[in-house]
Amino acid sequence: MIDPPKPLPRLRSPPRRCHSVIAFHGSTKFVELGPRFFSSKSGGTGVGTSPLPVLAPPAVGQWLLVSSALVFAVIVVGGVTRLTESGLSITEWRPVTGILPPRSVEDWNAEFDKYKATPEFKLMNHSITLEEFKNIFYMEWGHRILGRVIGIAFIAPLAYFAFRKKLSPSMPAKLTGMASLIGFQGVLGWYMVKSGLEDSIMDTPGGVPRVSQYRLAAHLGTALVLYGGMLGTGLAVIQDWKYARSGAWSGSKTVSWETVLSNPIIKSFTRKSRALTALVFLTALSGAFVAGLDAGLLYNEFPLMGGSIAPPMDELFSPAYAKAADGSDTWWRNIFENPTTVQFDHRLLAMTTYVSTCLLYFHSRRNAVRSLLPPTARRSMAAAFLMANVQVMLGLATLLYLVPVPVAAAHQAGSVALLSSMISTLVALRRPSVAAQLWRKAKIVAP
Repeated sequence: MIDPPKPLPRLRSPPRRCHSVIAFHGSTKFVELGPRFFSSKSGGTGVGTSPLPVLAPPAVGQWLLVSSALVFAVIVVGGVTRLTESGLSITEWRPVTGILPPRSVEDWNAEFDKYKATPEFKLMNHSITLEEFKNIFYMEWGHRILGRVIGIAFIAPLAYFAFRKKLSPSMPAKLTGMASLIGFQGVLGWYMVKSGLEDSIMDTPGGVPRVSQYRLAAHLGTALVLYGGMLGTGLAVIQDWKYARSGAWSGSKTVSWETVLSNPIIKSFTRKSRALTALVFLTALSGAFVAGLDAGLLYNEFPLMGGSIAPPMDELFSPAYAKAADGSDTWWRNIFENPTTVQFDHRLLAMTTYVSTCLLYFHSRRNAVRSLLPPTARRSMAAAFLMANVQVMLGLATLLYLVPVPVAAAHQAGSVALLSSMISTLVALRRPSVAAQLWRKAKIVAP
């Protein structure tokens, strides 16, 4: 008896695939998405699609870098405004009508009359001429106009990119926060200037008409936060795009970011880089107190202060600065209001920042660390080391030569450049965004 033929085994059909049409720099790219992008709950055929999240194009990163450059410029211009005693020349805050400077002789005389009513004119500049007034007026006016330019240059492209859906999922909230910070900066700037226009200065023995060092530090600190956010986000956008497009991460196509970032040596290096970035920020912020109190005009020598490493203790913590009846606020008021203590603290922070930067740089040159660090991180640390040395020379020149305006402005710019190098280091050590990882896994490549 012949057995009946066995039925042939059923062949499983290959997994169905879906082609997604992706707009890529104005071109259309058909990308085959594998089963990992399908949903098991899709109806009918059992196959669905999970769309890729938006990945911000390089244009977004370039716009953020340009915006950060404008903020860098306004920080430097603001420093020059403070150094030239120009910040109190405009006595009103008119966000719209203040865009245009005075154009007629009558307008200039009216503006000059307003300045004549200020404590600064009465105590310091009572012999100033109209032409000299115009010089300080234009300096402050230029600073304010640059702030308005930043607002327009940031908000208009932000609206465009949001409308065209060019922003990655995490970016709208972050960029909206930056836009709000720009508006807050304008309010904070006027709040700072207003502190130098108060008539109570006239009744203070030995009073000097200048803005509050607390408000000046807040104004600078907010600008540095805004700058760091724009720069870091812009660099991250460009880095994510390069990774999604070619697999290059922080300047290398052969390095696996998972392997690098999971290494204990790199984890430790990243923590130290974050701590150093915070120290650079704190040192720059302490410089605002030095500028606000004109503390750079004291003890114009280095490394000694009056023949010793530190001034006498009764000068560092003078009871004259206490306002509480029991003197309980002596220590902190001296730290923030005593020019001698403020300069001493800034020296300590600056030297600590310099030594820390050098140590971290030389640590990055060790074979065990250097072999793991991606190229961009190594270059950024080298830039930080270079800027730290430049900053030391600029700081010493500013101190020894009694705060010349060009050198002091370069010193402030150098602090922002050093901060930029550390931010670049941190961005180089970040993992690609989720959107960049998904695009890379889908092998989306620009045509």
